[in-house]
Amino acid sequence: MSEHDPALTRAWVLHPEIRKDEQSRTPAHALEEAVALGEAMPGLEIIGSEVVKLKKPHAGMLFGKGKLDEIKERLEAGDVELVLIDGPVSPVQQRNLEKKWGVKILDRTGLILEIFSDRARTREGVLQVEMAALSYQRTRLVRAWTHLERQRGGLGFVGGPGETQIEADRRAIDDQLVRLRRQLSKVVKTRELHRKSRAKVPYPIVALVGYTNAGKSTLFNRLTGADVFAKDMLFATLDPTMRKVTLGESGLEVIMSDTVGFISNLPTELVAAFRATLEEVLSADLILHVRDIAHSESEAQAKDVTKILESLGINDETPLFEVLNKTDLLEPEDKEAVETQAARSDTVFAVSSITGDGLESLLAAVAEALQASAKTEALSLTFAEGRKRAWLFAQGVVEDERQTDEGYTLKVRWTRKQSEQFARL
Repeated sequence: MSEHDPALTRAWVLHPEIRKDEQSRTPAHALEEAVALGEAMPGLEIIGSEVVKLKKPHAGMLFGKGKLDEIKERLEAGDVELVLIDGPVSPVQQRNLEKKWGVKILDRTGLILEIFSDRARTREGVLQVEMAALSYQRTRLVRAWTHLERQRGGLGFVGGPGETQIEADRRAIDDQLVRLRRQLSKVVKTRELHRKSRAKVPYPIVALVGYTNAGKSTLFNRLTGADVFAKDMLFATLDPTMRKVTLGESGLEVIMSDTVGFISNLPTELVAAFRATLEEVLSADLILHVRDIAHSESEAQAKDVTKILESLGINDETPLFEVLNKTDLLEPEDKEAVETQAARSDTVFAVSSITGDGLESLLAAVAEALQASAKTEALSLTFAEGRKRAWLFAQGVVEDERQTDEGYTLKVRWTRKQSEQFARL
């Protein structure tokens, strides 16, 4: 065994496989993803991992007695300080397991919150992560913070705090949540102003979405010449990043938006917290669903992304292109099969963000789809509808205008999104 770095917390990853579960992916791949989540958290050294088969979760301890003793031996032998459990763990189970094994326990939600709190960069991102962490913590009623650096000193609340302490914690959390909501509402107002000022620029928005680590940021950097943090790591991008891009020969200018990576079983606290990040997707004129086609679970990951897009209210009317990324990692025959699959469809593209393969035809198709999605229509406005007329000119969609006795007749060329926005005025 290599010498241990004392600055790192020794961690063990467990993936409970409940037999009744209809899992879209194999337990081995679920464990692999859980280990990758652990590796994405700074300060941890993953020294072991295993799938634990369960007929059903034990109410008080999650695992049965025999399995608890067996795991305890392994944890003691490896001098483990933290166990990451890839699934939900109730406060009672957490307390009992910590007492039984003499280690700290973090469930999937807690770990993802830790990673998010480490990665958030914008003021809004930081506030949203803090709120998500507090909402999660409030349901645990065990202690005010789960952040790892505050746990390394020992095993924490081995016996659990008393009732008064719980009430005090709850009150402290509620006060903190009220304060954060106030701060967030100010930040959101500023963000809305930015979005409104962007709406005045008649550039279509193209949003990149995909499973975490599918290569969205690498593709974004390649297309925009930006320098967004891109790493072979889960949740490398958290805060939405936007850049103006000119699409190849068409000369069409668009706003390209890189978003947070999706993941299966995303904690509900975080779905709510990152709604604002994903609002960029809701206002997009075209969505690029970036897939890691070299990943063995690519199909299951794509289903997870589709499910989240549907839950956000993305409908079939928003054009969506499937971008089969990382073709450079495929064997020659597999690459050929993927390229053949893409060639059969107008909305599927095989690309490599690293080599640039296939990007030219993707950009040409994006430009064509955006130009085709714009329609020319005739509108009549009365003199009293000055606000609507001003909005149309601000959007840059008016091609011709004539004054009549009652008001104005306008010829506009706009996208479906602009038409919907106009209808809401």
